[in-house]
Amino acid sequence: MNNTRITSEEMEKSRLIIQNINNYYYSKMVGQFQLGTSLLVTLMCNGHILVESVPGLAKTTAAKIMTEAVNGSFSRIQCTPDLLPSDIIGSQIFNYSTNSFETKIGPVMANFLLLDEINRSSAKTQSAMLEVMQERQVTIGGECFEMPEIFTVIATQNPIEQEGTYLLAEAQLDRFLIKEKLFYPNKNEEFEILNRIEKDVFATRQSVASIEDVAFLQALTRRVYLDDSIKQYIIQIIDATRNPVAYIGPQLAQYITLGASTRGAIALMEAAKAIALINGRDFVIPEDVKNVIYSVLRHRISLNYAAIADNVTSENIINNILGVIPTP
Repeated sequence: MNNTRITSEEMEKSRLIIQNINNYYYSKMVGQFQLGTSLLVTLMCNGHILVESVPGLAKTTAAKIMTEAVNGSFSRIQCTPDLLPSDIIGSQIFNYSTNSFETKIGPVMANFLLLDEINRSSAKTQSAMLEVMQERQVTIGGECFEMPEIFTVIATQNPIEQEGTYLLAEAQLDRFLIKEKLFYPNKNEEFEILNRIEKDVFATRQSVASIEDVAFLQALTRRVYLDDSIKQYIIQIIDATRNPVAYIGPQLAQYITLGASTRGAIALMEAAKAIALINGRDFVIPEDVKNVIYSVLRHRISLNYAAIADNVTSENIINNILGVIPTP
């Protein structure tokens, strides 16, 4: 890791790249500011993002716009119960003319892979994504194929429908750097959406950055300074999800079945660094951690059925944890 101090020239270059990406994104998208920030953070950390909402709130559109902005390759897979792992990663096909097997790589080989309604695919198909998301490679017929250097999975799921869906396993959820929830736009935002659709703003496509720019942002994000006191703050937050009785008491702790993993601590650190860079700083402050804590931890705190019955959410748990841990 390059620990040299970030120069003013590098900060200015990153500011321009981030500004160009944001301007392009919001020239097409209306509202959904948290989603825009989370997509950018995911991009800068070379991670993966899970987006949850009812249908029709522009999840797919947002993913495509972000891809257009940085001129990346894009693949979209519509997940269904009959989708097979080979439909995603590829398979070996017998070529009768050569009397031999040939490897055909699936649509997974792209800079940005959109898994639409991931919870509609079976557990076997979901598990096919574990290797590619974590190891950034696929294995077909005993041969390994590396993913592109810039590789991000953008998965969506509908939380309303239960029939024909499969819950994501905790191991699968933990591979996502961020989970974002979308809500209905307000009336003013919906009015603007109709205006933009009428003007056909989506017809024009433009690249305002490059994959090389994304690689630059990722390298710069890793060099953002993180003080030991902020690291201890992150560790305390993660520990509170694992030992909640000691922090938030037995009344709330009874709803938690599983706390955040070490991967959650790493994700919180990386996302906080990205937020710091987005805000024009080469060092992390506690507010950067608080800015991303809900997106990073909401899917890493497992709650039981009693929590659902009592309308207790992971956001409630995170709120209480932040309330008892002193800010450095």
